[in-house]
Amino acid sequence: MNEAESRAGVVAEARKWIGTPYHHGADVQRLGVDCAMLLVRVYVDLGLLPAFDPRPYPRDWHLHRSEERYLGFILDRAHPVDEPGPGDIAIWRFGRTFSHAGIVSAWPRVVHAFARTRCVEECDATLPGELAKRPRAFFSLWSAA
Repeated sequence: MNEAESRAGVVAEARKWIGTPYHHGADVQRLGVDCAMLLVRVYVDLGLLPAFDPRPYPRDWHLHRSEERYLGFILDRAHPVDEPGPGDIAIWRFGRTFSHAGIVSAWPRVVHAFARTRCVEECDATLPGELAKRPRAFFSLWSAA
């Protein structure tokens, strides 16, 4: 697959999870997933990343620590970009650290498992609400060239 096909594949796979209930630490389509495991399932299951499992992690780790644990997992596998493309990762700061992420379908649209909406949704991350007011960054698995 070329890059455009891989990116389209990521978006299509992420959209298959829409409507899956939010469940901390879970990774079963239609039964439950959280934002971290949504990324793992999509990128690993498509063969774009080698298998890894960041669990266990406490539900409220980002409120009590300054260590960028979530961001570290992303930085180990992707590089920062200024403008995200389809299939790239958007990550937001909640609490003390970057601790929520989603898959860009076509910025500002993002597929993410969100505890506040209790499911995987695709939304406009720039509309007024929880995501629009938070610091964010973007990362890509694909070459910066």
